[in-house]
Amino acid sequence: MALNVAVQMDPIAEISIKGDTTFALLLEAQARGHALSYYEPDTMAMRDGALTASVAPLGVRDVEGDHFTLGAFERRSLRDFDVIHMRQNPPFDMHYITATHLLEHIHPDTLVVNDPVEVRNAPEKIFVLGFGDLMPPTLITRDRAEIERFRADYGDIVMKPLYGYGGGAVFRLTRDDLNFGSLYDVFATDFREPWMIQQFLPEVSEGDKRILLVDGEFAGAVNRVPKAGDLRSNMVRGGAAKATELTDREQEICARLGPALKERGLILVGIDVIGGNLTEINVTSPTGIRAVQALGGPNAAGMVWDSIEDRRSA
Repeated sequence: MALNVAVQMDPIAEISIKGDTTFALLLEAQARGHALSYYEPDTMAMRDGALTASVAPLGVRDVEGDHFTLGAFERRSLRDFDVIHMRQNPPFDMHYITATHLLEHIHPDTLVVNDPVEVRNAPEKIFVLGFGDLMPPTLITRDRAEIERFRADYGDIVMKPLYGYGGGAVFRLTRDDLNFGSLYDVFATDFREPWMIQQFLPEVSEGDKRILLVDGEFAGAVNRVPKAGDLRSNMVRGGAAKATELTDREQEICARLGPALKERGLILVGIDVIGGNLTEINVTSPTGIRAVQALGGPNAAGMVWDSIEDRRSA
């Protein structure tokens, strides 16, 4: 069954294909005979109820530096497509939220992956709070007195923006760290939203495990080990990808999350686990597919397309 597929993403010329999950999804779709098109979210327009974008036919190749070909751009109705992958990267801001509102007008007649309503309702650091018993001690606030009480209770803490991504602005503060006041002032100036504060998990030095779930089922995992001298394990921050298997605790976490993800129509999700503690549920533009495959893990891109094709044939 050939599908007419569009991908909504950041500039394709700027991606690093070696680790790009969107590119893995495109390669798999093309191999299955699906027709690919490309557009950037800034070109979307809603006029008199019709959602359009400036769209070009797309071909992809797994060749660094020569990984895509685009045809001529033309303005097209996004209802022309069977499937749209919403794959632009965060920040999860009003620009991102507006894109979900626009795509909601055509979903599910055009299948948007992931469901734009559920993406909007499940920001990674808030959706996860519904599974508090699986998490480390966590506080969401911008109130200084609350943070100081939390810090007094747990000593070493991690502060990060509630809508941050890619390991940006993640800080560890020890119990007596004199930088707390200055860091609080910086956060208060730069971020209007509350922040996430968590107990520091020393097990992060052994890795922050990214686990992929497709339709709520395990689809591969990679252990991301921070480079020396850095708290952050994100691969864009220099973290090293290592092969891994799930512990009993991690299997329990997947079993708990799976039904909730499937119920919400969140086809591709990446969860983060440190030392048996769930820290985030990533639904916006989850990554990890190419790293998992490179380490001999499952073809998660194939699992995603199996799920999509099942939905379109129903």
